[in-house]
Amino acid sequence: MLTDMTPSSIDIVSGYRPGLIGHVTALHAIHYAKTSGFGLQFETVVAAGLTDFCARLGHSSNQIWLALHEDQVVGSIAIDGEDLGPGKAHLRWFILSDRARGFGAGRRLLETALSFVDQQGRAETHLWTFAGLQAARHLYETHGFICVEERPGSQWGTEVLEQRFVRASKNAAFSIQAFGFESPTPPKNRKR
Repeated sequence: MLTDMTPSSIDIVSGYRPGLIGHVTALHAIHYAKTSGFGLQFETVVAAGLTDFCARLGHSSNQIWLALHEDQVVGSIAIDGEDLGPGKAHLRWFILSDRARGFGAGRRLLETALSFVDQQGRAETHLWTFAGLQAARHLYETHGFICVEERPGSQWGTEVLEQRFVRASKNAAFSIQAFGFESPTPPKNRKR
C-alpha cells in the first residue's frame, strides 16, 4: 500500500524504465477520459507517439523524466529534440496523476525539462495543448511560454481548441515580435 504523498516523497528520474510506455499512456488516457471525454483514438495516438519517441531515447537531444512515488509512476514529461527540426525542442507527455497534483511535482518536471533544453542551446521550446487547462497554462506562462496559435482540432477524437505555446530558451536570441506581440505579456483574450 502506498503511503501518503508529500513533496519530498516524489522523486524525479530520467530515462527509460520497464513499463514506462504503458504507465505514461495510462496516466493520459485515464485523466483525459475523465476530464475531456477522450477515448480510444486519444489513447492510441499517445501510445503510438510515445512508442516511436522511446525508440529514439538513445539520441542525446531526447529525454523523458518520470515523477515517482514509492517507485510508482505518478507523472511524466519529455523533450523531443528531433521532430520539429534544428534549434527547436518539443515538450511532450506532460502529465501528473490527480493524487500527485499540488505537491510541486509538475513544476519540478517542467523546470527539469526546460533546463535540459537550455543546456542544449535550443532556440525555442514548443508544446501543443488545448484550451481549458488553466493550471497547466498558468504553469507554462510562469515559465516563459506564450500562446502563439489557436485552432479547432479533433485529432484526439473530440473537437477542442488546440493551442501552441512557444518559449525562448534563456541562451537564445528571441523576439516575441516574431510572433506578432508587442509586449512581453500578450493579452490573454487576444485571438492568435
